[in-house]
Parts: sequence; structure tokens; C-alpha cells
Amino acid sequence: MIRVLEPRQRPSWQVVTTGVLLLCAFAVPGVLLMAGQGEPAFNGVDTTWQAYAFTLHSPFWDGVNVVLNWAGYAGMLVFHVVLAISLVVWQRPIAAVFAALSGVAVLALTQLAKAVVGRDRPEGARVLSDTGSYPSGHVSTTTAFLVVLALLIGRWWMALTAVIGVIAMMISRTYLSAHWLSDVLGGACLAAGIVLLMWWRFRNICIKENAGADGQTIWAARASQRRQVAGQAK
Repeated sequence: MIRVLEPRQRPSWQVVTTGVLLLCAFAVPGVLLMAGQGEPAFNGVDTTWQAYAFTLHSPFWDGVNVVLNWAGYAGMLVFHVVLAISLVVWQRPIAAVFAALSGVAVLALTQLAKAVVGRDRPEGARVLSDTGSYPSGHVSTTTAFLVVLALLIGRWWMALTAVIGVIAMMISRTYLSAHWLSDVLGGACLAAGIVLLMWWRFRNICIKENAGADGQTIWAARASQRRQVAGQAK
């Protein structure tokens, strides 16, 4: 696993500035929606995209989006748990805490934002959904998991995979008429901003922890220690 994980050091100002800007990109539409004075400036884009999404419907894409509908919420929660446990097993407990806290923070703040903004969902949703359209929970949880992976793995191909995965989930949620376009954009910005700010606080110790790990599981490491103790006792 030590060959898989290679978190990179980035200047603090880059991480913090990007995180804050993403959170601002999430907050501004939310404030406009809460103001409730007429239609937001982006409403025309939302309705135009929604109309286009209707033209994409087909049995094949319906099947694909059933899978994405599960993976984007329940699936991502499972993936977060599996990732955190795997990091603990491979002697990276601080990285596990970072992954777990990022997922919990994103989920909690997404649900809080839904309740505060109180935006209605599009009509004709093809899946069951809770109340509150802004921001998208599926997109925020997907973004959180993939951004955490991209930061911990630290390679360009994981960053590219994360971008593709987030875009796919964004398209899926609008295809299913579960969200407006601005909802999925807001979910991605919220999650990415939170994870980056969490990474700003955790990155140095995670990088140090990863460099010191020897690629063994906790059980293999303990067995090796017992053998060394036994050898010294002879």
C-alpha cells in the first residue's frame, strides 16, 4: 500500500484559497435561493439543462443511473467506512481519521444546508428522494470520497478519475430529475471545499505518517515485533 499512497505537499495558501473559493461558490447560490426575491439569475440555466436531460432518457441509461443512484449515497458511505478501516489496517490511523472526519463533515453540512435553504426539487423525479434540493447529497458524498482518495494517492490519474466520477454523478442526478444543475454544482463545491480545508490541517502529519509506514498490515507488524523480541531473548 505504501506504493499506492503518495500524498503530496502543496503550499498552504493554495489549499486554503481553493477551499475558501469553493465554499464561496457554494454559499452565493444558497443565499440567493434563501433570499426568495424572484427567480435566481441561474434559474434559466437550470430549466434549460433540465429540459435537455429529458431528451437523454433511454432504457440503457436508466439502468446505469439506477446503479449510480445507489453508489452516490449509500455506496459512498460504505466506501468511506471501508477506506478508513483499510487505512487503519495498513498503519495509517491519522489518514483514516482524515477520511472519516471529511465524510462525516460533508454529510452533516450537506443535510444542514438542505434544511436551511429549503429549495424544492424538480418535478417528475425518477427516484425516491428526501426533501431539500440544494445542495445534492449524492454529489457531495461522491465528491468527498473521491477528493479524499485523490489527496491521499497523490497521482494525476486519481485526480482525473475523481473529476470524471464527480461529473458522472452530477449528470446522473439531473438525468433522474432529482436535482437542478445548480444543486449538483453546489454539492461538488461544498464537499471539495470542506475536504481541502480538512486536508490543510491534516496533510503534514498524513505525509509524515505515510513516509514512515513500512507497507505491512498492523498484524504483520506486530508479528514481526514479536519475532524480534523472541530473537533478542535467545
